[in-house]
Amino acid sequence: MSAELIGARRARMERVTSESSVFVELDLDGTGVSEISTSVPFYDHMLTALSKHSLIDLTVRATGDTHIDVHHTVEDTAITIGEVLRVALGNKAGIRRFGTSYAPLDEALSRSVVDVSGRPYLVHSGEPAGQEYHLIGGHFTGSMTRHVFEAITFHAQICAHIEVLSGRDPHHIVEAQFKSFARALREAVERDERMGDKIPSTKGAL
Repeated sequence: MSAELIGARRARMERVTSESSVFVELDLDGTGVSEISTSVPFYDHMLTALSKHSLIDLTVRATGDTHIDVHHTVEDTAITIGEVLRVALGNKAGIRRFGTSYAPLDEALSRSVVDVSGRPYLVHSGEPAGQEYHLIGGHFTGSMTRHVFEAITFHAQICAHIEVLSGRDPHHIVEAQFKSFARALREAVERDERMGDKIPSTKGAL
């Protein structure tokens, strides 16, 4: 169960456990085309937004023990996305490395800053009190938002600071975060013509 490179900045992985079965394929140089099916409708909506606004082509097919809870399927999907993203990035030569984005959704506003650093770290803040207890779309608990970003950043080995600056509606609060993260990620993984094939680090490696 390890991610494999299947082309230039394209990778895929199948991850199967007793709790879930997940297949992910992505292309960093895509146009935001997605095919998402996780059996968790709101999560499908968020991953579709992630693909659309990052311009990363993304295929996700996941099933799991959602009759118990959606936690395992949501987490395992995020783990797999992170692993595939890490492999697709390769040695990170020629990328911008850093990305920053603000994304509003009506009353909600989120800011994300991404560093494709090779060092996994997440700072997640600003959600209003009680957000973690909201059940969104009948399936997705608000607490899963942070958990998704933790899994992606850890397994992709990137650093992300995601902050909710305002918001009232639980759906809007989550979606603004996914959109700002997507836009920041888009900028960070983009090729920088001025970099050529150089690694964007004084260490010479990321």
